[in-house]
Amino acid sequence: MSSTPLRLSKSAQSVQDVLAQKGLTFQVVELEESTRTALEAANTIGCDVAQIIKSLLFRTKDTRKPVLVLASGINRVNEKAIAHHLGEKIEKADANFTREVTGFAIGGIPPVGHQQVLTTFIDEDLLKLDTLWAAAGTPFAVFSLHAKDLQNLTAGTIISIK
Repeated sequence: MSSTPLRLSKSAQSVQDVLAQKGLTFQVVELEESTRTALEAANTIGCDVAQIIKSLLFRTKDTRKPVLVLASGINRVNEKAIAHHLGEKIEKADANFTREVTGFAIGGIPPVGHQQVLTTFIDEDLLKLDTLWAAAGTPFAVFSLHAKDLQNLTAGTIISIK
């Protein structure tokens, strides 16, 4: 994993600022290779795909509220399980809605630092691991964190997403 030692891009710096505001010392790094997908991220970082936090944005079908699902890189989200917790069906958010709500493009959505407050669900499988990796605002920026810190960082609800 090779990182760019220069200053962080605007989006990556905004994530670093949020982490610092929360009193966390997690360090955002920008890499030379893409981390857009969980597999790309794992290959670039040199970790297991399960350690990658996929930040997936959905919206409720009727009320159109944003819902962030933080899933292990190896898991597929069961939309019915999420809908059960919300009491409303969900659908995958498109690129425009995603950028409007989070301030970030798909492929770089971090678990924190969004434009709006999001209902957040955390895949229980992430908490079985020690070190996790999350996107940090761009498809080339990431930060690592301890799984035990994820819920506190995001104020998310831990559920089974499978």
